[in-house]
Amino acid sequence: MLHIRSLKEGLALFKALGSEVRVDIVRILTEDGSMNMNELAGRLGITNGALTGHIRQLEECGIVTVSSEAASGHGNQKRCSVHLDKILIDLQKAIPDQNVYTASIKVGRYSDYDIYPTCGLATSTHLIGEVDDARYFAHPERYDADILWFTRGFVEYQIPNFVPASQQIDEINISAELSSEAPGINSDWPSDISFHLNDVLLGTWTAPGDFGDVRGLFTPDWWYPNWNQYGLLKMLIINHKGTFMDGLQISDVTIDSFHFPYDAPATLRISVPENAEHVGGLTIFGKNFGNYRQDIDVRISYSPISSDTPH
Repeated sequence: MLHIRSLKEGLALFKALGSEVRVDIVRILTEDGSMNMNELAGRLGITNGALTGHIRQLEECGIVTVSSEAASGHGNQKRCSVHLDKILIDLQKAIPDQNVYTASIKVGRYSDYDIYPTCGLATSTHLIGEVDDARYFAHPERYDADILWFTRGFVEYQIPNFVPASQQIDEINISAELSSEAPGINSDWPSDISFHLNDVLLGTWTAPGDFGDVRGLFTPDWWYPNWNQYGLLKMLIINHKGTFMDGLQISDVTIDSFHFPYDAPATLRISVPENAEHVGGLTIFGKNFGNYRQDIDVRISYSPISSDTPH
């Protein structure tokens, strides 16, 4: 997902999509998957030189990524991919004078877990213990993990709460790069991933697959080519209107449903329940894996408590 927070911020994106040729490039890569430059130019009926300019503009605004692949007898070839599933554009102005607290939580810094194989963890440089052995989720090195995966179960994270006692929480915004967990890789491997806040079910998102067609932009070189390479950036928002995933409402649970003591953290649970329709696992990517240079990012917006504040 690409999140554009204002029309001005999205100007480069709008210009890039203002060309029929570039829209066709995005459509072809979305429908047919990654493609090298020669193949793509042939599909479009244009020269490689003309294609290069279009690809550069799409790459600069984050729609298309380009990687090098070895080609037998032809050196390296450039391969183009679209890794976005959605583009979210905020049209409403941000609430003025709103206070915001932000935090970044490493994927290995969970406070509780109950998971089942296939499973594993890794730092940016090595695997932690043995794969498919759930005992290693308790290993001391797990605090440094940049990726974790499991077939079913849950991990819980403590969301820091440093909102002053005289303030109310208006919105919690959580973003993370996620995918399913298939044996090996499989882009068609749905998984129902549920999100709880303080034991309240916020909603469920179905991950479409476990992606490995190309190496993730930040996935280390030592990582195995037939393992999870990247996920989709998802944004979960809980505010006074409900709970939203990438701008689409997924439940009627509002921020007013919660009582947040000023001296206690909130608990986020991400799970794949054993009774889900699609038990396809979960992979969480940190800043040194996948396509997005981030961990689990949290943004808490708050404002002074007033007499007309919803309760």
